[in-house]
Amino acid sequence: MKNNYFLAIAILVSIIGNAQNEPIKQRDTTALGEVIINSTRIDLPFKENSRTISIISSEDIKNSAANNIADLLQQVAGLDIRRRGTAGSQADLYIRGGGFDQTLLLIDGIKMDDAQTGHHTMNAALPIEVIERIEIIKGPAARVFGQNAFNGAINIVTKKELKNSVSIKTETGSFGQFNGGVTVGADLENSSHIVHIDKMSSAGYRHNTDYDNSNYFVKSVFNKNKKAIEMITTFQERKFGANGFYARASATEQYEETQNSLISFSTEFKTERLTMTPRVYWKRNQDKYVYLRNDPTVYRNLHITNKMGAEVNASYRSNAGITGFGVDLSKVYIKSNNLGDRNRFMTTLFLEHEFKLINDKLDITPGVAVTYFSDFDFYAFPGIDLGYKISDQLKAYGNIGYTYRIPTYTDLYYNDPSTAGNPDLEVEEAFAQEIGIKYFSPKFSGSLAVYNRDAQNLIDYIRPNTTETIYTATNITDVNTKGFEVDLAYHFKLSNFKQTLAIGYNFLEDDILEQNKELSRYSLNTLKHHFTTRLSTQLFKNVSQNIIYKHAERTTGDSYNVWDASLAINLKQLEFTLTASNIFNADYIEAGFVPMPPSNLLFGLRYNLK
Repeated sequence: MKNNYFLAIAILVSIIGNAQNEPIKQRDTTALGEVIINSTRIDLPFKENSRTISIISSEDIKNSAANNIADLLQQVAGLDIRRRGTAGSQADLYIRGGGFDQTLLLIDGIKMDDAQTGHHTMNAALPIEVIERIEIIKGPAARVFGQNAFNGAINIVTKKELKNSVSIKTETGSFGQFNGGVTVGADLENSSHIVHIDKMSSAGYRHNTDYDNSNYFVKSVFNKNKKAIEMITTFQERKFGANGFYARASATEQYEETQNSLISFSTEFKTERLTMTPRVYWKRNQDKYVYLRNDPTVYRNLHITNKMGAEVNASYRSNAGITGFGVDLSKVYIKSNNLGDRNRFMTTLFLEHEFKLINDKLDITPGVAVTYFSDFDFYAFPGIDLGYKISDQLKAYGNIGYTYRIPTYTDLYYNDPSTAGNPDLEVEEAFAQEIGIKYFSPKFSGSLAVYNRDAQNLIDYIRPNTTETIYTATNITDVNTKGFEVDLAYHFKLSNFKQTLAIGYNFLEDDILEQNKELSRYSLNTLKHHFTTRLSTQLFKNVSQNIIYKHAERTTGDSYNVWDASLAINLKQLEFTLTASNIFNADYIEAGFVPMPPSNLLFGLRYNLK
């Protein structure tokens, strides 16, 4: 495989050397009226990108009938959010059949991977009140983001500013749910600030599923009239009963507390040709788990993980096109009564270049990421994106590339009565291919993508036979995953009010079942058919409503249909909301042994002052 790495680098250099010497062209992104995808080093308008990228806009968030990111992402075809309970207390994130350790979450481009386990990925998710949009990159993205973006990445883009404003919300509903929060925006002479605090609690919809969650968020821009410095600080705390969440269904008394925090500083240096964005950050995660809530002495885990990093991302415009490059340095420390005290140093170098040929109709973007891990080795993963602009509204694209993931500390060292880590695990690798087509117009937009992924050394927890109770982390044999997905959106008007119908479908097929049968802990639950639709309507000036339908069928044959809805009434500064979840009381499980909540209601009141 390493010969392929050097071949890809040679191709990249060769293309740069033979690029057409055309004058530098400045893009008028304002005229395009397009969202700029800035989760990569080469900033591109949404419709010019040659990858499968979905955007959840602030308007989509408002019309989603969701009050947290876990519920929101459930509505995107190809994303499998396996929740355990309500309010996103614990949820795992999967893209296109990959594992929960194979998807990278970013906040404004900051990598929020956790070296302990991917179970904590969604712990870093922000409250929806501070989110401007969410960029969902489907398919292998290690070339762009490095480790953990095995099957894709999700970048949460926070709001730039809220001017001078105050928003207060309170919600109450089924299972003793009570949510309260305040969001404040301040736009000062040489700085701007966004502050958000909220609390979400519930008595639980069954025994030992209560929770008490808190979110704190601060975003400040200092010296904004000269060389602006941006600071982001987040803190999320979750305390929840974990009835059947882990181990086995009979483990009804489990309990967990997690804390996730981030602080980062970044700025930007820009000339006519060069843009550089340096950043430093510190991410911390704490996880406390007890097997018996009322008797922690029986079995208890405490893991504390710290990640400190510095990175510089840059792009350079020349006559040959746009070159994106960057370096990411980070150090991870973990202290754990189960995993031990360990540390890891990581360095990743990124290089990519976009060419525009045939009167800017053809774009070619080869690139490579090279990573060093102090406890593994060097890894290089190349790839290339290609796109052809058939018309202003229609574009065909394709991409191929290698992707990878190193084992988590849980994969390597975790041990309990039913689980055994494996310090001899090898790195997961895959070669992926994708082709697709996109169409954009003011009234209609749509995309179709077909994908294939050939993976080797995938990590799963396997038991040798059905009578054994211990699952051991194992590199399973080669696995092929293939599928296609369709996303459609139609915007129309009734009585001069905007209406939207959005539809998504993803079909996926893999051969894991042929290898593991009943011996796997995680792989048997892949989504084979995933259909989502959302109808957002407004028939009166101050009243809007949304209906969301989700159909899921897993490779085991289990299937379910879930309907959600929301209603919003706006009266100047006041907004009344009603959210109904699982309207028809579907009986289903998304993860492990945990039945999802029955039908429930949430009433809300929001006061906005500007």
